[in-house]
Amino acid sequence: MTIDAATLNILKLVSSNGRNVAARLAEVTGVSRQASSARLRAAVEKGFLIKSGVGRGVTYTLTETNRVHQEFDRQGLSEDRVWQALLAPIVADCPENVRDNWRYGFTEMLNNAIDHSGANKISVWCVRNALFTQVWISDDGEGIFLKIQRALNLYDPREAIIELAKGKFTTDPANHSGEGIFFTSKVFDHFDIRSGSLHFMHDDGLDDLLIERPKNAPGTLVVMQLMNDSPRTTKEIFDKFAAPDEYTFAKTIVPVKLAQYEGEKLVSRSQAKRLIFRFEKFKTVILDFTDVAEIGQAFSDEVFRVFQNAHQDTKLVPVNMTLAVKAMVSRAKAG
Repeated sequence: MTIDAATLNILKLVSSNGRNVAARLAEVTGVSRQASSARLRAAVEKGFLIKSGVGRGVTYTLTETNRVHQEFDRQGLSEDRVWQALLAPIVADCPENVRDNWRYGFTEMLNNAIDHSGANKISVWCVRNALFTQVWISDDGEGIFLKIQRALNLYDPREAIIELAKGKFTTDPANHSGEGIFFTSKVFDHFDIRSGSLHFMHDDGLDDLLIERPKNAPGTLVVMQLMNDSPRTTKEIFDKFAAPDEYTFAKTIVPVKLAQYEGEKLVSRSQAKRLIFRFEKFKTVILDFTDVAEIGQAFSDEVFRVFQNAHQDTKLVPVNMTLAVKAMVSRAKAG
């Protein structure tokens, strides 16, 4: 389906917020409110949008072109067969790279649910509109964060999220590489794992997020979303985290703020040890200090002197530091 640039702008505005669209469109494009309303009517008439409500209560939503949902018994389930039956037909007319991204991410996440969740049932939803395709995969198992907490004997399930963000972790190393969630989270525009009261989220161009919700949901839900015309390829994602001239998962980016729970400051060696756990599995670790205002001397010393001296084959690269963080890192390195 070919969509002109003007309509594409409208769909993106509606995707972010379906209210007050005419005024927002006029502001963004510089056209009159009347012209904006006319463009919205045209998008509705073409079937791209659904309009509901009247007056100031009018809202617009993207029209679903496809929706499928099916529940499966986990035992004996094959991810490739579910891909062929449910999602492959929905994205069949998308560019090859988009189909490849979906094939990779969908089969990886469904296989995770099959092999790791211990669930009885797995449910899959696939929804497409003119702008993007979205997939939900849910199971009624133990829950991914609790399983990682148990496997690593972690004190808090929130610590499981930073292990997922690092990559190279699996509860079944004999049969899995531990790369699936890490790379899948980078392939999509939006990626979200929800289990218990925790969300691990990655949005393209933004840092990984740990979000806590009051609802304690059982099992695990994975949400993936990708623009139907996305230029992203799996190769560019793999290459970004590979060592030069190698095909190994050698580099990772760790948002340091994931180690900083609400109300806490990063000051202790224990916090640092949780952060650097398994860093030695990588040749390069980029430590992203975005949204971290300051760190303590003991924390910095443990990461940038103690760990670095003991693991000189692993290069630590701190980025996005405040002046306070930079000063503490420099002090540790000079120690």
